[in-house]
Amino acid sequence: MKNMSNMSEIFKVNVILIGFMASGKSVVAKRLAQRLKMPIADVDVLIENEQGMKIKDIFKIYGEPYFRKLEKEMANKISRIKGVVVSTGGGIVLNAENRRILRKCGIVFYLKASPDVILKRIKSAKNNERPLLKGKMGLKGEIKKLLKMRAPYYNACAHYVIDTSEMTIEEVVKKIISIFRNL
Repeated sequence: MKNMSNMSEIFKVNVILIGFMASGKSVVAKRLAQRLKMPIADVDVLIENEQGMKIKDIFKIYGEPYFRKLEKEMANKISRIKGVVVSTGGGIVLNAENRRILRKCGIVFYLKASPDVILKRIKSAKNNERPLLKGKMGLKGEIKKLLKMRAPYYNACAHYVIDTSEMTIEEVVKKIISIFRNL
């Protein structure tokens, strides 16, 4: 497949990125959407726009169960569109129905990263407000705990796993495009 000018026309499929916070989902989705000339849907941004507040404020005011409900509603909305690069929140895979929806409506890539890399990325991020990392175990301990709990769900949901720990954004994008070329 030599002409990569408009992948959404070719595949009529969604490219869905899942993974832990700071695994590269949002930044890879933006670059991938540009390269493939596909629209982008960032689940967290869509929820923030719908609710008129940041995710951290939704967690603070309404709690995690309410946020997970919003996330499920957004997964259902995204399942009705085609030809979009989708960046999900790190916890979307906790719900079995979300995992089923994501696998059914697109090709799911689990962007994986080691706890040390995640910690480094979170610490260097401008916006490092992470409501789920406020526990008693310290930042690295909370990352390890959540990652251990979520990893089986990420693996179960993914069609492909890409370890982003030692890769640049461009390398991840090229890997995803390479996989699409071989579909």
